[in-house]
Amino acid sequence: MVSKKDAASKFTRTVLVLGFLAMSGVSLADEISEPIGYIMKVQAPATVTSRGQTIEARVGQAVILGATLRTGAQGAMGVTLSDNTVMSFGPNSEFILDEYAFEPAREELKLSARISRGTLNFISGVIAKLRPEAVELKTPTGTIGVRGTHFLVKVSE
Repeated sequence: MVSKKDAASKFTRTVLVLGFLAMSGVSLADEISEPIGYIMKVQAPATVTSRGQTIEARVGQAVILGATLRTGAQGAMGVTLSDNTVMSFGPNSEFILDEYAFEPAREELKLSARISRGTLNFISGVIAKLRPEAVELKTPTGTIGVRGTHFLVKVSE
C-alpha cells in the first residue's frame, strides 16, 4: 500500500519534471516521439534536424515526425519508414515529414511531407497500398497525390 506521503512525493516529482520540460521548450509530445523510420544510407554532408537540434546524419539513426532531412552539395541519404516506404534524397535536398500515422488495425494511415529543394526517389510502402489518398507530397509549386508505387521528384532552387 502506498502512503499519502509517497503519493504526494511522486506527484511533486511529476509536476517538477513536466514544469522543467515546459520551461526548456520541450513538450511532452516531443519527449515521447517514437521513430517513424530509420536512415539506411548516408553520404556526407547530410543532417537531420529535430526538436530544434541539427546533427550529422548516420546510418541507423531514428527519424521522428517533424524531422527535417537535408543533404549538401555532395550528400545523399536513404530513409525507410515503418510502413516500408523508401525515400532516397540526392544532393542539395531538403525534406520535412509533416504527418505520419501507420496503425492499419485502427485504420489510421497518413503520410504527408514536403520537399522544398533537391531530388527524391520515392517507393511507396503499405500506407499507399492500403489507402493511396492518404499519401501526399508537397512541393513549392504543387502537391503530388501518390497513386503509383514509384516516382522521382526534382525541385529546382
